Amino acid sequence: MHPFSLSVSSSSALFLSLISFLCFLSPGATIDTLNPGQSISTIDGVTLVSENGVFELGFFTPGNSSNRYVAIWYHDISPKATIWIGNRENPIAPKSSASLTLTKSGNLELVAGGANGNVATTEFLISPSSLFITQLRAERNLLNFTIWTTNTSSLKSTTLTLLDEGNLILSAANSDGSGDRKALWQSFDHMTDTFIPGMHLGINTKTGERQLLTSWRSFNDPAPGNFIMGLDPNGSTQLFIWKNGTIPYWRSGEWNGASNFIGIPQWPLYSQGFNLGTEGTEIYYTYNPANNFLSWLVLQWDGVESIYSYNDQDKVMDGLWKVQVKRYELYGACGPNGLYINSDNSGSCSCLDGFEPKSDKEWKAKIWSGGCMRWPALECQQNKSWDSYKIITGTNLPDHAVRVQDIGTSDTCRSYCSNNCSCNAYAFIQTIGCMLWSGDLIDLHHLDADGFDLFVKVPASLPDSNHHPGIIAGTMSAALVFILVACTFLWWKFIHHSKVKDNLNFGPKSQQSSLDFLRSRQDFSSPSHFAYASKGQKFEVPLFTFDCLAIATNNFGSSNKLGAGGFGLVYKGNSPSGEEIAVKRLSNTSGQGIEEFKTEVILIAKLQHRNLVRLLGCCIQGREKLLVYEYLPNKSLDAFLFDPSKRGLLNWKTRFNIIEGIARGILYLHRDSRLRVVHRDLKASNILLDKDMEPKISDFGMARIFGGDQNQENTNRVVGTLGYMSPEYAMEGIFSVKSDVYSFGILLLEIITGERNSSFHNKDDFLNIVGYAYKLWCEDRASELIDPTIIETCSIPEVLRCVQVALLCVQDLAYDRPEIPLVIKMITSDNPRLPVPRCPTFTLQGYSSQESAMKGRDELHSVCDVTVTRLQGR
Repeated sequence: MHPFSLSVSSSSALFLSLISFLCFLSPGATIDTLNPGQSISTIDGVTLVSENGVFELGFFTPGNSSNRYVAIWYHDISPKATIWIGNRENPIAPKSSASLTLTKSGNLELVAGGANGNVATTEFLISPSSLFITQLRAERNLLNFTIWTTNTSSLKSTTLTLLDEGNLILSAANSDGSGDRKALWQSFDHMTDTFIPGMHLGINTKTGERQLLTSWRSFNDPAPGNFIMGLDPNGSTQLFIWKNGTIPYWRSGEWNGASNFIGIPQWPLYSQGFNLGTEGTEIYYTYNPANNFLSWLVLQWDGVESIYSYNDQDKVMDGLWKVQVKRYELYGACGPNGLYINSDNSGSCSCLDGFEPKSDKEWKAKIWSGGCMRWPALECQQNKSWDSYKIITGTNLPDHAVRVQDIGTSDTCRSYCSNNCSCNAYAFIQTIGCMLWSGDLIDLHHLDADGFDLFVKVPASLPDSNHHPGIIAGTMSAALVFILVACTFLWWKFIHHSKVKDNLNFGPKSQQSSLDFLRSRQDFSSPSHFAYASKGQKFEVPLFTFDCLAIATNNFGSSNKLGAGGFGLVYKGNSPSGEEIAVKRLSNTSGQGIEEFKTEVILIAKLQHRNLVRLLGCCIQGREKLLVYEYLPNKSLDAFLFDPSKRGLLNWKTRFNIIEGIARGILYLHRDSRLRVVHRDLKASNILLDKDMEPKISDFGMARIFGGDQNQENTNRVVGTLGYMSPEYAMEGIFSVKSDVYSFGILLLEIITGERNSSFHNKDDFLNIVGYAYKLWCEDRASELIDPTIIETCSIPEVLRCVQVALLCVQDLAYDRPEIPLVIKMITSDNPRLPVPRCPTFTLQGYSSQESAMKGRDELHSVCDVTVTRLQGR
C-alpha cells in the first residue's frame, strides 16, 4: 500500500466521524471543543479558540526558550499573555512532536515523541486551511510517552471545551439522563502563575487543600519557581507570598471587610477588583475589576506581583501596578518588635518604645533580623498596678492579629487589652473591629499613606507613656506623696538588702563562678540559635547560695517536701523576705545533667508568660544544682486529674480554662516569645496550677530552641515520657513544634477523660487512649469519653469539639497535625469547620479474633509490634 493511501477497512468509521465534525466548518472557522478521539498537535497548528474569541489553547514557546508547552493565552493580545500552562514541569523538547488528545476513555493526554522513526498508528489531523482529510504517517520516535495527563476517566460521553472565561473544562454527561454535564477536571482548579476573573485563590478549611499561584522558575522557564501566593493557612484573611514554599516574603494585611487590604491601602487598583467569599468549607478571593478592560494578576518569577490590563479599542496592554517589594516591605525585615522607620530602601530599623535590641552588636552592624526584646517588663507581669500605651501612627499593623468579636469602640478594645496581661498591643479599625496582639510584633513598618494607629503596651513608668486623662489626673494629684513614700521605701530597702546579703554569705567568688558556669558556650540547647547566654549579654537570673536555700527549706526537711520531679525532689520554702518559694533539688544520680540544667535556667529566665512557671533564681555549688521557682499551692495537674478524691474539683469550666491556658503557653513558646522553643516533655505532671487554678508549663530541661527558618531537628538522644511522644520522635528522633502538638493532644484527651493515657492499655484491644478515642469518635460515641464527674455540668458540644481537636493533634504524620495557633482557634471558636482526623496506626493490640483474646496472656500476639531502643523514659 502506498504510504499515504487510505485504508477504508481500518479507517472508514473514523473518516465518517471526522467528516461529520468538519462539515459545519468553513475556511477561517475556529473550534472551541474536542470530542473523544480528537486531538491537536504541534504538526497541524490547530488551536482551540473560545466561542467569542477571548482565549486560545495551543502550543506555546516562552521567551528565548526552544521548549514547547500546552498553554492558554489571550487570543488577540500580542505578545502572548499566558494564563495557564499544563506541562510546565515536563516541556516538549525542541525536536519532538506532540499531540494533545481527548481519549475515548475520558482522559486528556499530552503525548510526545522524537523526530526519528515511524508511529505505527494512523492519525487524522485537521487541516486549518482546507476541508480535506489527510492520512499521515508521522515520522516520530517509536518510544512515544505521556508527559502530562488529567488522570480522568468516564464511561459517559466526554468533551473538552475552552470557555470565554479562560477555563478549560473536561466534562461528561450526567448519568440521570437530564442532559446536564458535570466537570471531571478544569484548569481553574490547577492555577499556575496567573489570577483572572472566575478563579478562586483560597483554602478548604476542612481538607486543608489550597489554591495557589506559583511563579515561573525564570523569565524563560515556566517550571514551578521560588515563590507561591495564597491565602494565609493560619486563619487570617491576609494574602501571602512565600519564598521557597514556607518562608513568608510579603503579606497584604487583613481584608478590611469592604474593598481593601489594610496593608496596601495606597494601591486602589490592586484591591478594587478583589472580593472575599465563602462556599461551604472553602474561603477564597476572587478578582473582578470594575473597568471594562481585560485585567489579570501575575506572580512573576522574581516574586513581583503585577496587574496587567488590555484595552480592546486601543489594542494596548499596560502594566497597571506592581508590588516591587522594597526592603522595608520584606516580611519581618526588622525582626520581632522592630519598626522600619522610613518607607524607602535607605531607611533603617528601630526598636519600639519599651523594647531594646536583642543584640547590640548585630544592631550596630545593621543586622536587624534578630529584632528587639521587651525591657523593662510590663507592670502586670510584675503583679503591679497598670500599664500604659505608646501610639505608633501610620503603620501596616503587625502579623498574627487576633480579632475580638462584639467590641464596637476603641476604648472598649483598649480596656480588653489592658485587662489581659498577655496582650501586647491593640488596634481598632471601624470595618474590622478590635485587633489584639499577644506575642511579638512581627513585620511592622510605616506606610507611605493611609496607615493605621497601633497602640503598644508599655510600663506606666516609661517616659511619655500615653495614659487616659483620668489616669493622668489621678497620677499627678498623687505624685508628690508617691515620691515621698518611694524615697522612704528605697532607703529602708537598701538597709534591709545589705543585712540579708550578709546573712546569705553570698560572696563575690561564688557569684562569679556561677556566672562563668552559666555563660559557658557549651552546647546546652542549640548554639547556633541561642547566643543570648554568651559572654557580654545581660544575665537576669538571681543566684542563691546552697546555705540560703537550706535555711529556707528547713534543711530540705521531709515536712517541706512537695513531691518528686523528673530529676529530683521539690521542697517548699520561705525566702528571707517572706515570699513562699519552691526549690527543686536535682539528684546527683538523676538523668538531668549540666546541659539540661543550664537549658532550664537560661530558657525560663528569658521567657515570661502568665502560663509559664516563673523562675526566681538558681544555685550551683559543688555537685549541687538547685532551681528556685514561684510557689504554686495547687501543685501539678496530675495531682487533681488522676486522684479520684480530687478529680471532682475540676469542673468543665476549670478544665477548659486549663486547656486554653496550656495552649496559649505553647503558642508563646512556638511563636510569640523572643526565642522559638520546642518543650519536648509536655505532660500532666509538668503543668502546675496556681491558687486560681491557672495552668503554668514547667520543666524546661528537655527544651530545644529553633531558629526562625528551622522546621524540625533530629537527635540521637530521645528523651521524654512514653505515651506523650510523637511517633516520629519516639522512633526516628525527629522533633518539631508538631511534637509538642502531639503531646498537647494526649494531654487534652486526659483532661477530658480524667484518666492517664497508660490506663487505656489493653482496654478493648487498644494500646493507648488515641485508638480508643478514635474508635468512639468514628462510632459517634465520643461522649462516652467524658469524665463522669463532669458529664452533668459540661457543654457536650464543646467537649466533643475538643475531642476532635485532640484527635487532629495526635495524627501519625506531623504534616497532618495543625499548628498551635490553629488549635487555639478551633478550640475557642463556637462553630469551627474542623477537618476529619486520620485513623491512627499504632493503636490496636491486634487480636485476630475475640476468641484469641480469651486464650490467656501468653498466647496474645500483635500484628504491629514496635520496639523503641533509644528512649530515656521519665
